[in-house]
Amino acid sequence: MNIPIRQYWNLLVNYLRAQRGRVFLLGLLLLSTIGLQLVSPQLVGEFVDEAQTGGAMNTLLTLALLYIGIALVQQVAAIGTAYLSENVGWTATNALRADLARHSLRLDMSFHNTHTPGEMIERIDGDVTMLATFFSQFVLVVLSNLLLIVGVLVLLFGEDWRLGMAMTLFVVAALALLHRTRNLAAPHWAAGREASADLSGFVEERFAGIDDIRSNGATAYKMNLLHALSRKLLLRYRKAWLMGEVGTVSAQLMFGLALAVGLGVGAYLFYRGVFTTGTVLMVSIYAGYIARPLGRLTEQVQELQKAGGSIERLRELQEVQSAIVDGPAPLVLSGAPSVEFEGVSFEYNAGEPVLEEVSIRLERGKVLGLLGRTGSGKTTTTRLLFRLYDPTAGIIRLDGTDIRTVRLADLRRQIGVVTQDVQLFRATVRDNLTFFDPTIRDERILEAFAALGLSAWYESLPQGLDTSLAAGGGGLSAGEAQLLAFTRIFLKDPHLVIMDEASSRLDPATENLIERAVDRLLAGRTAIIIAHRLGTVQRADEIVILDSGRIVEHGPREQLAADPTARFYHLLRVGLEEVLA
Repeated sequence: MNIPIRQYWNLLVNYLRAQRGRVFLLGLLLLSTIGLQLVSPQLVGEFVDEAQTGGAMNTLLTLALLYIGIALVQQVAAIGTAYLSENVGWTATNALRADLARHSLRLDMSFHNTHTPGEMIERIDGDVTMLATFFSQFVLVVLSNLLLIVGVLVLLFGEDWRLGMAMTLFVVAALALLHRTRNLAAPHWAAGREASADLSGFVEERFAGIDDIRSNGATAYKMNLLHALSRKLLLRYRKAWLMGEVGTVSAQLMFGLALAVGLGVGAYLFYRGVFTTGTVLMVSIYAGYIARPLGRLTEQVQELQKAGGSIERLRELQEVQSAIVDGPAPLVLSGAPSVEFEGVSFEYNAGEPVLEEVSIRLERGKVLGLLGRTGSGKTTTTRLLFRLYDPTAGIIRLDGTDIRTVRLADLRRQIGVVTQDVQLFRATVRDNLTFFDPTIRDERILEAFAALGLSAWYESLPQGLDTSLAAGGGGLSAGEAQLLAFTRIFLKDPHLVIMDEASSRLDPATENLIERAVDRLLAGRTAIIIAHRLGTVQRADEIVILDSGRIVEHGPREQLAADPTARFYHLLRVGLEEVLA
């Protein structure tokens, strides 16, 4: 993996541009500490020479106080630098997290079907966290340490050109070594991050299905898989760490060599009578100053290698483009729209059709009952209407407008979906109903409860709308979760409603409670109902029956119900639940 420097630079510029003021202040603090570091050895050398030659006590005291004052200022600057660098780093990484999360949410479902939530969390949080030091310190630390090295070399040349030349040759060789090891561990860190994502995805999926794992006695099998993934993570990170330690060993070697070179040349010039004792001490301190920046640069090279693996994985994610392209035109519906499927075909996997040549025309304000066995393509049909996927052939229209030509936000704002699997969040009842939209007032929520006949249920909540729900709706029955889903649709007030087996999880008492609310929800709206229950499908004006992705029957409900040759007539006689299960 040989990541171009420009890729690192572009990432830095993009996410530090908004913080240019803090970055500039951080740069000033680092430059001030460099200047103070360069002055300190001069004071030490002068102090030693003055002491050896019997200098005045006032002079020695002044030099000592100056040295202490500079040390205190350096500490204050170090605290300010640490604070600002952390602030800059985490602000930048949070902005990057938000951009990645926004990008991932815009990707089509075909992408999310092949990437687990645990893997995405590891990408958006884990990989980005690895970049915190890169954002906060990398450029400034590298530049400041390079400037410190240059400053030291200039001062050493001022003392003696032979000393300056010797240290310059050493620094050039050390920087060349650092450059050669820059990408040594990057591919191994990237492999480690990939293994971490695999482990996170595995754990997330298994905890989500913990009831099934326990009930089927698969705990030991899953634990063996966990051990295998954990071992893979260990081996990859161990190799990455070992490769990264090449830089650490190099830094320790350079530290020793720098001191040896500085002391060796200083001793030679001392015996030649060129240097005083204080100058030799000053040279040894400067030699350490060269070694320490080289050590810091080595640390940054290690951080760069870690960042390189994460940057490459994040770049891959950012380059993924959604197969669903947002349309340019607004969608404005004055009321319940007409819905038209014209020759629509679709397949999740190439060569495996799910829908074939489906053509449906639903007039404004009408209700379509969509029936078929499991796997016949019912839910897929509604997903296409919502543009979670695009058809592989054919056109879908709302009020005569191809839905691929309109903005996704407008389209999805006009469609309300109620499914049997209700997603609830670890938040209050209010936030779960409004999807965290603070503009929806409590009065509207209470009106929706009243319309649904849920006022009594609402009054039973211990803290009303402020009642907290656990993630996934823990503490609520399936029926109560379904009632919340219906309330969401009331608050959204869409022109087109899709009910995907929305009452299949309700107990009879809860289903009776919601019957009146469903009638009100469908009033004045176009609706598509996927149903297994006879009571729900009786609301339909038209019926479509799917079988293996094809329409096998389509017509007015009353006409089909009265036709002994119709499939729907047969379903009504034997019961939808038995035939369509």
